[in-house]
Amino acid sequence: MKEYTATVFEKEKYSLGESPFYDPGLRRYSWVDITEGRLFTMTDGKKSCFRFDQPIGAAVPLPDSEGFILAAADGLYTLKDGKAERFLDLKTIYKPYWRSNDAKLDPRGRLFFGACAQDGHEAEGALFCYDNGQVKCLQPNTRISNGMAWSRDLKTFYFSDSLEYAVFKYDYDPETGDISGRRVLFNIEGGVPDGMCIDSEDNLWVAVWGGSRIEKRSGIDGRKLAEIRVPAKRVSSCNFAGDDKTLFITSSGAGENGEFDGCLFKCDISG
Repeated sequence: MKEYTATVFEKEKYSLGESPFYDPGLRRYSWVDITEGRLFTMTDGKKSCFRFDQPIGAAVPLPDSEGFILAAADGLYTLKDGKAERFLDLKTIYKPYWRSNDAKLDPRGRLFFGACAQDGHEAEGALFCYDNGQVKCLQPNTRISNGMAWSRDLKTFYFSDSLEYAVFKYDYDPETGDISGRRVLFNIEGGVPDGMCIDSEDNLWVAVWGGSRIEKRSGIDGRKLAEIRVPAKRVSSCNFAGDDKTLFITSSGAGENGEFDGCLFKCDISG
């Protein structure tokens, strides 16, 4: 099994860093600090910040645009030219103490987004899909809705439900966005599965919250293939920075006092 070590990419500490993306066309990194309601972008070393008035569970780059979709506590928003506009009110869908947590566009441009409880409530939530003005619940009764990924052949959807300590595998219909046939692909020990991404060979790279690591797992049978050690306890998510060679990694510093807890990291996995 290969082992790697991540290095610090950006030393500012974030309370709950999440939703890492890289846009190769814009040469732009982006990430959020969920609980602080902030979206950060960095292009050619220059960092910018957009401040929102509520938690941002995820900020998903809009295709062919410099804007984003924000999955917030009370709705889904488009962010363009520094202005956020709500296009979906979630107050009638979410419970009052839910907020959005993690979101990604599927291969056909639908928004998959999860909800989780906050403010000390028992863990609960659901996974939703937004498509052409309509919202449907894809997976009810989740604990903490988290990482998402799709296989290259568009037949499989992967989903991590953190407090089920598992990454699940579903059959995926690219024509409708529906998922079915839920089964456990693998379980995580020594931490909980958080955000994740998938490489060109359909291997999953899963952040392990509380475990100071990212695990590379086979998308076919869940076998552990490699591990990245991260010098932060609460590793929250990861994504590729333009290719399959570099991972961009977020972490949470809330409640931790390690030197690099809450920082951003990168790791070269080409070797």
